[in-house]
Amino acid sequence: MSDTDLCLQPATVIARLIRQRTVSAGEVLAAHLQRIADVNPQVNAIVTLDIDGAQARARAIDEALDRGEDLGPLAGLPVAHKDLAETKGMRTTYGSPIFADFVPDFDALIVARLKAAGAVTLGKTNTPEFGAGSQTFNPIFGPTRNPYDLSKTCGGSSGGAAVALACGMIAIADGSDLGGSLRNPAGYCNVVGFRPSPGRVPVWPDPTPFLPFAVDGPMARTVADIALMLQAIAGPDPRAPLSISEPATLFAQSLERDFRGVRIAWSPDLGGLPVDSRVSEVIAAQRDIFVQLGCHVEEATPDLRDADEIFQVMRAFRYELTLGELLDRERHRMKDTVIWNIEAGRALSGPQIGRAMRLHAALLGRLYDFMQTYEFIVAPVSQVPPFPVEQPYITEINGVPMSNYIEWMRSCYYISVCNVPAISVPAGFTRDGLPVGIQIIGRPRADLEVLQLAHAFEQATQYWRQHPKLVTGCN
Repeated sequence: MSDTDLCLQPATVIARLIRQRTVSAGEVLAAHLQRIADVNPQVNAIVTLDIDGAQARARAIDEALDRGEDLGPLAGLPVAHKDLAETKGMRTTYGSPIFADFVPDFDALIVARLKAAGAVTLGKTNTPEFGAGSQTFNPIFGPTRNPYDLSKTCGGSSGGAAVALACGMIAIADGSDLGGSLRNPAGYCNVVGFRPSPGRVPVWPDPTPFLPFAVDGPMARTVADIALMLQAIAGPDPRAPLSISEPATLFAQSLERDFRGVRIAWSPDLGGLPVDSRVSEVIAAQRDIFVQLGCHVEEATPDLRDADEIFQVMRAFRYELTLGELLDRERHRMKDTVIWNIEAGRALSGPQIGRAMRLHAALLGRLYDFMQTYEFIVAPVSQVPPFPVEQPYITEINGVPMSNYIEWMRSCYYISVCNVPAISVPAGFTRDGLPVGIQIIGRPRADLEVLQLAHAFEQATQYWRQHPKLVTGCN
């Protein structure tokens, strides 16, 4: 196959070809580096590149494979890490000019696990400043553009990762998700982004180890690729007190499942959120797919009242906790929305935080009761399709004004406070060719089950095969 065909194969296929020695890790890396040289200048997804280091790692993998060694499930797969994740010896900027030249002396846990499983680190992917907002731009590297329409945003905050995957510049990617940062860019770029259950992929270092809202997780082109990555990055770690004890081998199980009789709550607006008609049209067309899979699909939405207050309070609390001291020193070098979020945290009182925690407990109880009836909820990922890349964030939807820079992502962050796994899977395109993702939400800790339904939907629709013209020259 051609280099382009190779780079757009699922990671499971590339990994198998390397294990079988049909291609070498070095050849796979060379093809991806060429794809980066050809495409990255147009989209700006990869912001730091270590060619020499990646080539050395690929050579070491080929030599080990020639000796018959088992290097792990990701052996030879090119990966670039989100620029919020620390990488030993490689620049990590957090998208901020304050850290433009920062080089950590350690790897974040997700990076270390990917390397230990044989993945070949080649660089870093772009992210908004401190990961704030679902639009990927920052003052160091500029914006990352949507490969399906270069005039549009790719979403965020794992935007560089999603674009790099869509363009075949990497085989797998890591990301993080507080308010939708794995799901939103995946939906905007026709790839898969999985927000695992809190603790499924342990986070270290983590300044808020007992808060379940921010998670790390995988991004890839197919659901099977997500499961492959989870075999490397899931599993407990003693430094992460919310770790789930189940081993990563859970995700080596089959993704095939009979869904006849499974009850799904179909929620096209999560209980009344404004949703752009272009998104609604695409999502509505997918309902019959779940029916064809044998599911009982009923229009229903859990009682998510107070989700907005819970998220806004706990997000502000986290921003002050993690970035407050930096604000005192570097206010002049921080973007206004980050400053706003930190100052919102500083304005909180103890009773406000206590109220948010009580409301959170009550919401989780209501959700548990709801999901005794329904095994899954299906909803839009994002309330609007990709918008102009020059626009920092959405200010209104269907005439409804948004009160701050993140409110337009309630379709994702309402689910973040539910402490459940959720995945964005390609669900088709708007009439003008922009990708739309569908969100599949599962019961607490039912990560494998979410992957199984997502896999069934993906196999029935095959939307993931529609790659950007930027890469293929045709569609």
